[in-house]
Amino acid sequence: MEQPKVLCFLLVLIMLANSAKSQLSIAYYASSCPQAEGIVRSTVQSHFNSDPTIAPGLLRLHFHDCFVQGCDASILISGTSSERTAFTNVGLKGFDVIDDAKAQVESVCPGVVSCADILALAARDSVDLTGGPNWGVPLGRLDGKRSSASDAVNLPSPLESIAVHRQKFADKGLNDHDLVTLVGAHTIGQTDCRFFQYRLYNFTPTGNADPSINQPNIAQLQTLCPKNGNGLTKVALDRDSRTKFDVNFFKNIRDGNAVLESDQRLWGDDATQAIVQNYAGNLRGLFGVRFNFDFPKAMVKMSGIGVKSGSDGEVRKMCSKFN
Repeated sequence: MEQPKVLCFLLVLIMLANSAKSQLSIAYYASSCPQAEGIVRSTVQSHFNSDPTIAPGLLRLHFHDCFVQGCDASILISGTSSERTAFTNVGLKGFDVIDDAKAQVESVCPGVVSCADILALAARDSVDLTGGPNWGVPLGRLDGKRSSASDAVNLPSPLESIAVHRQKFADKGLNDHDLVTLVGAHTIGQTDCRFFQYRLYNFTPTGNADPSINQPNIAQLQTLCPKNGNGLTKVALDRDSRTKFDVNFFKNIRDGNAVLESDQRLWGDDATQAIVQNYAGNLRGLFGVRFNFDFPKAMVKMSGIGVKSGSDGEVRKMCSKFN
């Protein structure tokens, strides 16, 4: 193939690869369903008033969706072997909130607003409701046509090293800064004892706890998660301000008080440590100005992963099943 034709062919490929992401627009539903954002917001607000833990649940749901097959609402499909049944998705919550919002949007604008967009909006609203930043969410995603538990194998795990996490984020077009910033969502999260209990008992060959845990914090965590407990007790990932979206989570990492091993490992890597330190040392009021500025940018970047368009997607009538 002649060089000019090769260059032309490559440009076409690049344009096709970026076309789905470029179609996203904050004003996507301005004329087709202007009520959409308000409906999603009021629905999330209503559920949040009854159960504040729904906020981190919706944020986690959006993250788990985007990291598997892209931001296409594949995590919402119900079925015996669908994505949401994978072990890595154990404990996900917020499906009822998205279903509720979808039903209300459908009653006003049938067949217009995708479940993937509703999920992206709900994640944003969850951050805002817990005292974090607000931002314009680019919209226009279509819902995917595939949902399989086997696809969730590449989700980041709290047992993995920073090197593995770095690669998994890089595979999605996200860098170290995005990694640390997005992990900051744990400021309003919680986890089961079973996902970190091993750090408290017999972590080392000599039978001691993980040496990276701050000593006073070990006793506190052992009280919450006894050695012979069932492991299902919920523990806040940010012990200082578990219901507020702020930078105290990064201070905990700096001080050896992170609950998950993967969170604490951010302090052991030179590149990620510098970013953690930048956030931890930037305390102003309830949250750090820098983190508040960076988090929306990272979320917009993540929410553009694997956007479906054309025949690759659809607008579902119900979020839990394909049309």
